[in-house]
Amino acid sequence: MTITYTGEVATCRGFGCFLKLLFRWRGSIYKLVWLDLLAFLTIYYAINMVYRFGLNPTQKETFEAIVQYCDSYRELIPLSFVLGFYVSIVMTRWWNQYTSIPWPDPIAVFVSSNVHGQDERGRMMRRTIMRYVCLCLTMVLANVSPRVKKRFPGLNNLVEAGLLNDNEKTIIETMNKAFPRPSKHWLPIVWAASIITRARKEGRIRDDFAVKTIIDELNKFRGQCGLLISYDTISVPLVYTQVVTLAVYSYFLTCCMGQQWTDGKVVGNTTYLNKVDLYFPVFTTLQFFFYMGWLKVAESLINPFGEDDDDFEVNWMVDRNLQVSYLIVDEMHHDHPELLKDQYWDEVFPNELPYTIAAERFRENHPEPSTAKIEVPKNAAMPSTMSSVRIDEMADDASGIHFSAGNGKMRLGSSPSLVSVSGTLSRVNTVASALKRFLSRDDSRPGSATPSQDQPYKFPASASSASLSGGVVGSATSAGKPVGSLRITQQVIEEVDEQATITSMRANEPRPNVMDIFAPASTSGAGVSLPLQPPPAHSEPVDIPARPPSYNRAQSQYEPTLFPPGGVDALLSTSAPAGGSPLLLSNAATAPSSPVGESSKSLYDPHKAASRETGELEILFHPSQRMC
Repeated sequence: MTITYTGEVATCRGFGCFLKLLFRWRGSIYKLVWLDLLAFLTIYYAINMVYRFGLNPTQKETFEAIVQYCDSYRELIPLSFVLGFYVSIVMTRWWNQYTSIPWPDPIAVFVSSNVHGQDERGRMMRRTIMRYVCLCLTMVLANVSPRVKKRFPGLNNLVEAGLLNDNEKTIIETMNKAFPRPSKHWLPIVWAASIITRARKEGRIRDDFAVKTIIDELNKFRGQCGLLISYDTISVPLVYTQVVTLAVYSYFLTCCMGQQWTDGKVVGNTTYLNKVDLYFPVFTTLQFFFYMGWLKVAESLINPFGEDDDDFEVNWMVDRNLQVSYLIVDEMHHDHPELLKDQYWDEVFPNELPYTIAAERFRENHPEPSTAKIEVPKNAAMPSTMSSVRIDEMADDASGIHFSAGNGKMRLGSSPSLVSVSGTLSRVNTVASALKRFLSRDDSRPGSATPSQDQPYKFPASASSASLSGGVVGSATSAGKPVGSLRITQQVIEEVDEQATITSMRANEPRPNVMDIFAPASTSGAGVSLPLQPPPAHSEPVDIPARPPSYNRAQSQYEPTLFPPGGVDALLSTSAPAGGSPLLLSNAATAPSSPVGESSKSLYDPHKAASRETGELEILFHPSQRMC
């Protein structure tokens, strides 16, 4: 069980907040290190006694040489780096394993709110779904935790605990015989998903989105259970654990020789004799205590589902999950307190919640931002203008927006601000005025909005500034609200897009309607609207002129030359040629004769062209052939 001491260190007062924790035994470093420390001191004093009472002077000289050698080279073992990095990995892994433990509470809330039905079958569905969820987690914890395994060693124990029924036990045993290798912790989640599908088909779940939400939560729960299995099967690499263990134990075996007391041993680089280690190696013991305690922390936290003092309370989790799940989906299903007005109904919100006498000295003020005490003078708060560089007008821009710069100066290395740019925008009324300004190169533009020095600067107003000024009837200002606030339920605010397209700026054009085909409704003299007139009668069928016996492709009345008859002048002419135009008076000028020979043929035949034009005019203007 995790040792909790948070309440004792909530407030740091007096001389050392953590000193009171040094006198605990359960879960302490003393409980983990005392056996290793006892073994280290036993070996140390045994070697010391052999040196002092069992060796002759020659052997003592050899022993002192070995002590000097071990003391000189023991620092070559990178103990701090290797051990610190290993403990960091183990601590991160320890916390990640705790956050990977799934909790059934979200699934229980979704099931209780979406699986409807107050009858026995609806209640059975909700309770069975949550029992399967708790069964899945219990089976996973039995695979990774010795505590839960000793509590539920087999399926019969789960049946006795009420997490599993006999028919479900038979199914799991059959699956274990057919597929003995993989774990079957996911099987209850599959059963729960099937019950969700059945509840949807029976109409106990109203929509498919609720089904998807519950299924997603079940999959998330199953994924976290699989992550716990992965943490159990995939450990920290064994080679790293071996390196750390060898580094710690080899270091202190070296200290057993290198830190021994010898005749004439001095303290450090001084000339003082070391007489303290003759009785007890103080700093060597502290060094062993810290490094070995560091290693014991890693050994204790590398598997937090074990039986150590700081391991997770997995048995409590099993009981808690089942109780809370049944409480949510059964006891509290579609149940809530009576809806009443809260204490601050008329005040909308309280200015401050009340304090007790004990908490009066903890009354706190509203936190201030870091720039609250910075004051900017009025002369420095004026917006800066842009440099005197002028940007050429963009006459061919379809948007009609021109940019110009003011006559002020800009600080070197600074960028033009949004305020200065927005103050120099002007909208051109027409394309003609834009072309006129572009061709005239006039510096003074009457439509420009460049800020002057005589008038104070004002930020450009938006389309909704009138509604925020407080002068609108029915606005929030007239109702006693702050200036610029509007209640959406009382007024609809229309946002105007200043980048509207040309199409949206056109006048309201009449759109064609099917009613336009019929005669419009007329109004009598008495002001009574008459009904719509019936549609006109169908016209008589029209005989279509027969085709000529020999079909000829439509040919151009002009020769296929680069320019039409009349040359470039006729191409650039914007009006139809007059009847007396010299360009079309004679066929000799517009249609040259065809060359002699059968291999070539003129593309222009005046007789055929005249007959074709006459036939087309007769069809278009004949009264009996007009369209209705």
